[in-house]
Amino acid sequence: MKGMGMMPANRRKPMSEINVVPYIDVMLVLLIIFMVTAPMLTQGVKVDLPETTSEPIQSDKNVESIVVSVDSNGAYFMDVGDESSEPMSLADVRDRVSKILSQRTDREVLVRGDEHVEYGTVVRLMAQLQAAGASNVGLITEAPSIDE
Repeated sequence: MKGMGMMPANRRKPMSEINVVPYIDVMLVLLIIFMVTAPMLTQGVKVDLPETTSEPIQSDKNVESIVVSVDSNGAYFMDVGDESSEPMSLADVRDRVSKILSQRTDREVLVRGDEHVEYGTVVRLMAQLQAAGASNVGLITEAPSIDE
């Protein structure tokens, strides 16, 4: 009479815990995907932006700055010390800056861009200056006029 009307003694209770192993697997797969794709999403020119209003650059008077200008038509000009240049191509700018920086690496490289020049023109210039060996590139701006 054991089997009649009696429930088995080894009946399992319902489990009230959540199995988190599949969630961990999914999380690790997503982590790997983000780790692989994140470097591809951050392309660009490295620029150290100021955290407050800009102050004049304190420069060494013994070191001549290299100033590369871009006019409103997208033409490039170089000023080294007191010398000014004629309009030149982007490749010529890169070559000249590379030669100058190979002789003296402590020179400042500054970019002066026209207000109406396309953003891409200035970015291409900064990328070429970085390829030429300029580790820090400064931007020349004018103080805003205060209309009273």
